[in-house]
Amino acid sequence: MKPQADVELIGDSAPMLELRQEIDHTARSNAKVLITGESGSGKELVAHLVHQLSPRAHRPFLAVNCAALPETLLESELFGHVKGSFTGAYRDKLGRLEQADQGTMFLDEIGEMTLRMQGLLLRFLETGELQKVGADRIVGRANVRVITATNRNLRELLVQGQFREDLYYRLNVIHIHVPALRERAEDVPALVKHFLARFTASYQNIVRDISPEALAELSGYSWPGNVRELQNVVERLVVTGRAEVIGVAHLQAEVRSRPGVGVVPSRERRRTVADDLFERLTHDRESFWSTVYPLYMRREITRGQVREVVRKGLTEARGNYKIVARLFNMEPQDYKRFLNFLRKHECQLPFKDYR
Repeated sequence: MKPQADVELIGDSAPMLELRQEIDHTARSNAKVLITGESGSGKELVAHLVHQLSPRAHRPFLAVNCAALPETLLESELFGHVKGSFTGAYRDKLGRLEQADQGTMFLDEIGEMTLRMQGLLLRFLETGELQKVGADRIVGRANVRVITATNRNLRELLVQGQFREDLYYRLNVIHIHVPALRERAEDVPALVKHFLARFTASYQNIVRDISPEALAELSGYSWPGNVRELQNVVERLVVTGRAEVIGVAHLQAEVRSRPGVGVVPSRERRRTVADDLFERLTHDRESFWSTVYPLYMRREITRGQVREVVRKGLTEARGNYKIVARLFNMEPQDYKRFLNFLRKHECQLPFKDYR
């Protein structure tokens, strides 16, 4: 049986066959891996698959987005902290590196890490020692395989003095490049069918299939947002669909416009905390109550960040709060509780603005 992460790396194009061979070879070693590729191309899926095919598969796989947290919170997230070390540190907290002992730690957007944090990470890679924020001594060691990913050119950052050369060579033992979706357009039909099957099963909506003409339109699009954009488009079609078969008329205008294939997208904006939370809700299927709610109540995220997550949900659901609740993996009986929370904390947005 194939590991679950492999299903979204499907396709028989030459780039995908080469990528799978690289993954199989890499998984057998214990070396550090640097994964590069555009945003949305599937770098975290590659990291998952490397872990699942490795001898560490029975141990934890943990992921942290380095661009989604400021330096102080990122240090606490990775190394943990002791009670009273900073405002809001009400109890001791284990770091992700300690939790991932004997397993795999995936650090996404490593190019956004500050020079100070790069130094702390380098020390850990060299010694395996863990020192929590606020602690005056080493608290232990961890044996962790570190896999990193970035959509930035680390060699350019080296020249600019924004990335440590010693850390770069520590991380770049094995380099895997994930091809952009426009470089393997023949894989689009298989991906569409895969996501269509997943979302029709999840949402139990009227949509059941996609017409050959609509599939041809999607195959002709350049997908600047890569697999993540394709996934979001298919999910939106299923959630908002009013017919059993998706036709060309149901596709969004920008998908039907067929921008030039092979055009490299411009430098994308930096991912935000809201982007990361929204992906955890819609991609990782985490619940709003276990992901966003506790972070907000502990004041680890702001009201503005919650509003931005809700805005993203309303955009996907075309202003329908009931669909937003489903997107955020809530039980039907939680709908009123969700609305009450949004009203109480001034996070409710006018649904008419998104229709």
